Amino acid sequence: MIHFGESFGTYMVEAILLGIAQDGGRPQAGCNRSCCTGLSADQTSYPTSLGIMSQSEVHLIDVTRNLACQLQFMDGKLPTHIWLTHAHFGHVDGLGQFGRETINAKGLKLHTSKSMHTLLNNTPQWKLMLDQEVFSVKEIVSKTALTQEGFSITPILVPHRAELSDMHAFVIKGPNKALLYLPDHDTWQETLELHQCNDLREWFSQLNIDIALIDGTFWSADELAGRNQDKVPHPPITQTLDILGFKRQGDPDVIFIHLNHTNPVYDKWGEEYTQVVEMGWKIGKQGMKFEL
Repeated sequence: MIHFGESFGTYMVEAILLGIAQDGGRPQAGCNRSCCTGLSADQTSYPTSLGIMSQSEVHLIDVTRNLACQLQFMDGKLPTHIWLTHAHFGHVDGLGQFGRETINAKGLKLHTSKSMHTLLNNTPQWKLMLDQEVFSVKEIVSKTALTQEGFSITPILVPHRAELSDMHAFVIKGPNKALLYLPDHDTWQETLELHQCNDLREWFSQLNIDIALIDGTFWSADELAGRNQDKVPHPPITQTLDILGFKRQGDPDVIFIHLNHTNPVYDKWGEEYTQVVEMGWKIGKQGMKFEL
């Protein structure tokens, strides 16, 4: 059980969903299908990232290549802390913008796991930025909370393809509410077994959360167009809906994010989007704000 016993006073803490797309964004490079052609500006989606703003601190979970546009959701304020979930492309490919060529940051606190820190040191471009003191790395430990101004943030280890680093979700606890940020994981079975829970509601209860931003990469395995799902593991939204059923009293607000460009829930008039909403759940929207 994770306990949050800190007293946060009267600070206002706000989380902002800065993107809802899977790593490739929408439209995705190389896709000439209808899901990626002829999109209007409001149909464009940035890779998933989360901003957290308190009285004077700005935190950013995951850094995408669309950093400049995403910072506008936070009034253009630069982050004072960065947190990385894992090493996959869309979650880290904006790190270079903090270097001398663009922002020229100094001593920016970068919170990563031990394996991600090792990868930073072993990647020449990132190692150079460490040597130039662009980042000051702080290693995270699963279920060990860091208390900040008006909130705490707790890393939660989850199983996900670990070719380069491990994967952490995050629980952000403010004065009034707590939010889970889980953009990627392999399967519900593996995640629940790791945390010794029998079902999803038990895990949500263990985390003591009010809002769950969770992996909704694919609607179903049919979107993979012949690719082996074992090579791109994510629990489809249909499976999550089967597990949860209709929303019940006391359930957190479950919001699906990290949507692949092929995912039919982008169409708010479509039957898939309608099914999610009629069951009491939600599809993420860029710029959504959550007062914690």
